[in-house]
Parts: sequence; structure tokens; C-alpha cells
Amino acid sequence: MSNLESNFTVVLLGSDFNAYGMARSLYEKYRKPVKAYAEQALAPTRFTKIVDLTLIDGFSEDPKWIESMKELKKEYASHEEPVILIGCGDGYAELISKHKDELEDVFVCPYVDYDLIKKLNSKENFYKLCEEYDLPYPKTKIISKNDFESDEKIEQPFGYPVALKPTNSVEWLDVHFEGRKKAFIIESQDEFEDIIEKIYTNGYTSDLILQDFIPGDDSNMRTLNAYVDKNHKVKMMCLGHPLLEDPSPAAIGNYVAILPEYNEKLYSMVQGFLEKINYVGYANFDMKYDTRDNTFKLFEINLRQGRSSFFVSLNGYNLADWVVRDYAFDDLSDKETVYANENKDNRYLWLGVGEQVFKKYAKDNADKEFALQLIKKGQYGTTFWYNRDKSFKRWLLDVWIKHNYAKNFKRYFSEK
Repeated sequence: MSNLESNFTVVLLGSDFNAYGMARSLYEKYRKPVKAYAEQALAPTRFTKIVDLTLIDGFSEDPKWIESMKELKKEYASHEEPVILIGCGDGYAELISKHKDELEDVFVCPYVDYDLIKKLNSKENFYKLCEEYDLPYPKTKIISKNDFESDEKIEQPFGYPVALKPTNSVEWLDVHFEGRKKAFIIESQDEFEDIIEKIYTNGYTSDLILQDFIPGDDSNMRTLNAYVDKNHKVKMMCLGHPLLEDPSPAAIGNYVAILPEYNEKLYSMVQGFLEKINYVGYANFDMKYDTRDNTFKLFEINLRQGRSSFFVSLNGYNLADWVVRDYAFDDLSDKETVYANENKDNRYLWLGVGEQVFKKYAKDNADKEFALQLIKKGQYGTTFWYNRDKSFKRWLLDVWIKHNYAKNFKRYFSEK
């Protein structure tokens, strides 16, 4: 390895599939393990030789998080090379942004300022920005805790089914009750009233988003990953077409099969938005195609790469390397934007589940047929199973993860 290639350090916060995918992307190019810190060790980063994971009690929130980061600053202060900090979850991304001023003397923090993060992290405020920048999004009504506590009945203007989700994804992580889901598809007025009561009597305080349900199954979804450089210019966009989602309540909406796709109109729309708001760093958008008016409606922006974003690296656009090229080698300022997946012949299917689960549960259509052809040709891969990080223990974990997915699909999957 040349001195140039070793002239940076990446520090990951998290231990999930997102963290492992970023570490794997870096290892694939630079062949060196990546340091990570997290509150607990999750399956993707267990028994691995490419992630050097340190666990810190209470590391997921302040004040423990910033206290720990101040200690880590002492450890990394002597590093002359850029030390790039990457959060692999909503909470970590928000914490880095919140404390950027305290961290930037030691760490490179490729995140927008905290006031913009608060706008974008709240779905309610994100939709206001969509309105301002003429981006399509589902018809929406905001419900507050005050609405729930008032004597008046909460009106539901959309008919059923209807979608309900928290505006504050970080606060939602700490709310627990039987039947809790990442997002709800509600079929009746009784169910609507019951769920709102459970949400607000179990500690959630922020607003809820009630949304017109866009018809159609998982194959109408799209996910778009982007990297925006330190000069606020989009340098890479990669669109994915999810063919299957996790049906289990705690993980509903998490993609488990993604086919790379190219859409010039979508790329142009999202690039314009990110550059107008002076974004920086990684961004991940979720959207759904609405057959009623032939538009893609934006659901949310994640201020980080998504948990299934390894599909970007799998298709040849090494996701983790963009930030290294930007801050360690200053290699992006004169480069044109990369719009991924224009060549259909070179595409790879990303799978988070076993092949049999995909074959059984993904909706039968032309995209599934194309995906099955890719599997036949060996043009597919996963985040977890990496040929440079194989071991018997990781093989057992892989079997266990796939078994759990198969069990959850059998229990929870239903045709939409």
C-alpha cells in the first residue's frame, strides 16, 4: 500500500449493516480494517476482521455520546492525516451535526449544520421544503399530541387505507408498545384511534404524519443514494428499485432486495434540490411511484447512507470512497457528476435475504424476471457475505440471519 493510500483514517459510528457495508467498501479498495464505535455489537459486525469495533455504554445519546467523543478526540488529536467521522444511523448523524463545532478541530465531519438537519430529519419540515422546492410528496396531515389530548375527534381526510408514521425517527426509537411498527398502514377508524392512543400514552411527544396511502406493492418503491462534496456539488447519484421489503413490524419498510436502475428525470430533480439547499455529505431518499398521476412521491430524506446502500458499491460506485476522495485526496472538485446504472448489462442485484425468500415473495413482474436472470448469471451479492472476510462463525451468522428472515416472511408477509 502506498503512503497516499494510507493517508487517511475513517471512523464509523455504528455496528449495523450500514456500518459493515461502509467498512467493506473501504476494505475492498484500501485493504485496511476500519475503526468503529457503537453502543452494542450487532450481528453484521461480529466475528469480522475488517471492522475493529469498540463498545461504549450509553454511546447512542447525549450526554454520554459527546463525553465519549471528547475522549476519542484526545486519542485522534495526534493524527496528521484527515480523520473522517461517518455516522451509520439517524441518531449518530444528528449527534455529529449537533456537536460539529466541538469536533471539527480533530475530525472531518461531512454533515450539514444542525439547523438544516433538524429541518430535514423532521418529515413535517421536509414536506414544507418539498412544497418550497416543488418536489412531489404524498398528501399529508399533521397530528400533534395536543390534538390527541383535546376533546375533539381527530379527523381523517383521506379514506382508508391510510399511512401513519412518526415525524421524529430518533425519538421513535425509544418508544415501545405491543404492535409498535416503524410505520403503520391503517385500515379502519377504530384502528386509527387505537394506534394514536397507544403512541401518545407510551411516551412519544412529537408530531405524527398521516398520509394518503399510495397504492401498489413494494416494487413501486425507489431509493436514491447521493454524495454531495464539500463545495455543495452532487458528485454521485445511484438509484435503486426495491423489489421486496421486510414485513416484520420493527423493520417494516427496510429493503431486502434492490435492483439498480437509471432515471434521468429523478436524478435531475434530486440533484437540483440538494444543491439549492447547500447540502453536504451522504443522502438517501425513499420514494414511491404513484400510478394515479404517474409521479414519484418523496417520503423522506435520510441524512446518511441507508442500511441497504451497499447496492451502490456492489454496482461499482464504491459508496464509502467518495468521502475519502473528497476530504483526503481533494479529488472531486473538477470531476463531473456520476449518474449510476446507465448500462443495464453491468447491473448487480443486491439481496438482504436468501435467494429462496426472494423467489417466493417478490412480486412476479418483468423486474423480478430480470433479477432472476442476474442471479442465474451470478450477478448478485449481499452486504454481509464477503469473500475477504469469510469464516465458519460468519457463515453460521449468515445462515441464522437468513433463517430469521425466512421465518419473519412466513409470519408477517401479506400481499398488498
